Amino acid sequence: MDELTVNAKNKMQKSLESLQSDLSKVRTGRAHAGILDHITVDYYGTPTQLNQIAIINVADATSLIVQPYEKNMKAVIEKTIRDSDLGLNPAASGDNIRIPMPSLTEERRRELIKIVKSEGEGSKVAIRNIRRDCNDSLKKLTKDKEISEDEERRLQDEVQKATNQYIINIDSMIVAKEKDLLTV
Repeated sequence: MDELTVNAKNKMQKSLESLQSDLSKVRTGRAHAGILDHITVDYYGTPTQLNQIAIINVADATSLIVQPYEKNMKAVIEKTIRDSDLGLNPAASGDNIRIPMPSLTEERRRELIKIVKSEGEGSKVAIRNIRRDCNDSLKKLTKDKEISEDEERRLQDEVQKATNQYIINIDSMIVAKEKDLLTV
């Protein structure tokens, strides 16, 4: 029975980590290397993560430097970043690629906040679905007389407390990301 609640909490934690990963991809006005984490480059016919074929550094608050391990990959990396959905315009600079981060307009910031809120709401729904599945399993166990009603209520309360805590965590992550997006 406790295995059900532990399993539910693990799934909730994975939902929270997934949200954190998704939020890190939402671009703010400042440069950070994590923005390029999901970029895959055609490395001699094999799709490869950018961070496996190049070093990504933050040059300053408004630009990144990508330093390919192989010089002949520079053009491919530059084209891949330009064609990505990030709206970045990389420029070759010697052996490196400089990526200036364009400043966000007020309108674009508002759009990104809507996206962040939508991602957060999706995570809350996922966590509530995990709670529902766990509660359904507990009800089935009670119906099959494998656990008592008191035990079912105790475990449901435990799952509800975990659900509440994860939803609070999601809300705080969303508020922090919104604040980050609104910072000029």
